Amino acid sequence: MNEDGAPESLVSLIGQLVEPPLPAPVPLTPQTWGWAVLLVLVLALAACGLWRWARAYHANAYRREALGALAQAGTTAELAVILRRAALAGFPREDVASLTGTAWIAFLDRTGRRAFPQAAGAELRRAPYRDEAAAPSPELRAAAAHWLRAHRVTMAREARA
Repeated sequence: MNEDGAPESLVSLIGQLVEPPLPAPVPLTPQTWGWAVLLVLVLALAACGLWRWARAYHANAYRREALGALAQAGTTAELAVILRRAALAGFPREDVASLTGTAWIAFLDRTGRRAFPQAAGAELRRAPYRDEAAAPSPELRAAAAHWLRAHRVTMAREARA
């Protein structure tokens, strides 16, 4: 009942409603220390990943240089020199410098992700005895490029880098 004694109507009750106050804005910053720890952990992992990527990029500079030189190599002798220089850059000198003939091809087999093709290996072994202007076969060029991209470097090299 209202002041006049008449029953209250729904319309009169709606007219008496007051707008509720707006809630406080929700902060966008984390409110607990756990989120701060997670942020620090994520930043530390990102920095570690970036450092490892930069280290690997720097350590593989000799591969990129050798692949560029391989694209320019016009003779089998040049290709053999590129492979030898890349091996010397990636592996300890005492393990690579003295290798010749079948021992050199066995080294390429052992350190590559797949076996060095026999025909390409035979062509590489004959390179010093062939005409200096002889162009490498496409199979030898492809095998050399694959070895340059995929060979596994020893732990001693990784420790030096």
